[in-house]
Amino acid sequence: MSTSPARYADSHQPNPARLTATATTKLPRWGLLGLCLIYILAGLITREPWKSEDVIGYAQMWSAVNGNWRQWLTPEVAGIAVTQEGPLPTWLGALSMMLLQPLVGGIVASRIPNLIWFGITSSSLWYGAYLLGRRAEAQPLALPFGGQPGARDYGRMLADASLLLLVGTLGVLWRSHETSAEPAALAFGAFAFYSLTRMLDHPRWGAVTLGIALGGAFLSRGFPALAPLLIGVMLAGWRCAVLRPSVKWMALLSLPIALAISLAWWIPASELNPYWMRGWWSWNASVLGILTGPGASAAFRNLLWFLWPTWPLVLLTIWRWRGFVGAPHIQIPLAMLIGAALMLLVTRTPLDAEFLAFVIPSAMLAALALPTLRRGLINALDWFAVMVFSFALAVIWLGWIAIMTGVPPKIARNIARQTPGYEAELSLLALAIAVVSTLAWIALVVWRLRERPTGLWRGTVLSAGGVVVSWLLLMTLWLPSINYSKSYREVSGSLAAALAEIPAGKAGAGRTGRATGTGGGATRGGECVRSAGLGLPQRASFAVFDGLLFERSADCPLLLLQGNASTLWHAVGQGDYAGATVLWEGGRASDSRRNANEREYFMLLRTAPGNGGRK
Repeated sequence: MSTSPARYADSHQPNPARLTATATTKLPRWGLLGLCLIYILAGLITREPWKSEDVIGYAQMWSAVNGNWRQWLTPEVAGIAVTQEGPLPTWLGALSMMLLQPLVGGIVASRIPNLIWFGITSSSLWYGAYLLGRRAEAQPLALPFGGQPGARDYGRMLADASLLLLVGTLGVLWRSHETSAEPAALAFGAFAFYSLTRMLDHPRWGAVTLGIALGGAFLSRGFPALAPLLIGVMLAGWRCAVLRPSVKWMALLSLPIALAISLAWWIPASELNPYWMRGWWSWNASVLGILTGPGASAAFRNLLWFLWPTWPLVLLTIWRWRGFVGAPHIQIPLAMLIGAALMLLVTRTPLDAEFLAFVIPSAMLAALALPTLRRGLINALDWFAVMVFSFALAVIWLGWIAIMTGVPPKIARNIARQTPGYEAELSLLALAIAVVSTLAWIALVVWRLRERPTGLWRGTVLSAGGVVVSWLLLMTLWLPSINYSKSYREVSGSLAAALAEIPAGKAGAGRTGRATGTGGGATRGGECVRSAGLGLPQRASFAVFDGLLFERSADCPLLLLQGNASTLWHAVGQGDYAGATVLWEGGRASDSRRNANEREYFMLLRTAPGNGGRK
């Protein structure tokens, strides 16, 4: 049931939204769906697992597929417990790999859940914005002679704009394509937003979906993902008068459902693997802390680019709609935004994962700024988007030309310094996709200038389209060089080849062949291999690329070290591993531009008799 807008309006603050029906012209569904599909598909195919969270998430799924039920219940990476975050992304990714790996390969199969997470995120935001936008409190001011938009048309316009703003948000772009917990946490945050808006007209159904959203957030990323949602829900139920009658349904349905979903995993995991669960509790506790001054300054700077272009519009919305802060279309997203901000204040070191809680409410609030803007300002924003993204596309093309031809020489030298040893290869398919994408951007700009559409979504279309085309060009023209810089495939292959050439040792000294499960070791010729100082992303990369797993026993005669080059050579020459034989050494070629004290380096040693070295 809708409520009269007069109930929320301050007598000194009239409704700031003024627009005609032509401003809510329907955006073609095929265009919106096609843009979203291209957005999420680009970067899921042909891309290598990158350091760090991306390859770690993939390795957790790989370990579950090649392991047993313990790797499903308590995720691991190549035999090492990964106690941060939650198991749900691993479950869905591993299930996808089991079903689709024979058809599309393990890497692509592990990313199929990203389509699901983005589908939940986009549809939840769209329907939540639509439900809020069609309510009477959100409707624009009636015009003296009529001609204002209908409630459904206005709600659809806000929903389209909020979804386009989500696609155009810079910080979400990479995170939506990671095989990590962040896309799932974002999806359940959006689902919680939809659930709150659904409770306005269907309290029981909204309470059920809210319970699922809260439980899913907990299984995705633990308390750091659940806490801002709980705070936002409590603030919305307390401050929003229309939601207050639904609070009882939250208590009767939402919280028990969320608790049941969480305990269904937490109880068996605690009973069967208490060591893993203690680490999980420790990680959740380590996230909390007092935000320091330097931390707050860094978080503020990072938020400015992460939430671009929504945050300026959010500030404008809060100011323009300040007389309607008790109305659901303002109160619900604002409560979720405050929940994210409060969580940020008690986070020791805020990262991108904490910033994701701002994305959905910011997209909704930013869309509400559009009906309050004057035509001149809207046109200025359109031109800003055209100039920024046209310049970005030109830079991407210029960089690719420099990579392929060496012209302009200065740009080519700068890129070569970032990717030493990289040899460019021309892909006609990638080039064709990039050309078509660029032509599509030009067509979009021409359409904007020639047709002069009246729909308020026109500026958001330009921003979202610019982001998508820029991302497409990066994932086609620049993808080989980015893979070269961010992947450990070549290092892993070189190490695997070196292990294969080691002469056979004593029979029975260890397992032989490549590991087929997380209990095995990286062994060649009957000798097991252990590691020291090996980082989790590197361990994950060696496992998923070449099946290399490392023992924990100090009795293994072969030892893989990771560190900077100068430290490792000192350790072999006169340090802890003096007398050991260096069987192989290497590192990523893209790191060779760094000096020996900074470059990431690996060494494979045969330790001297009686010298176990560091464990």
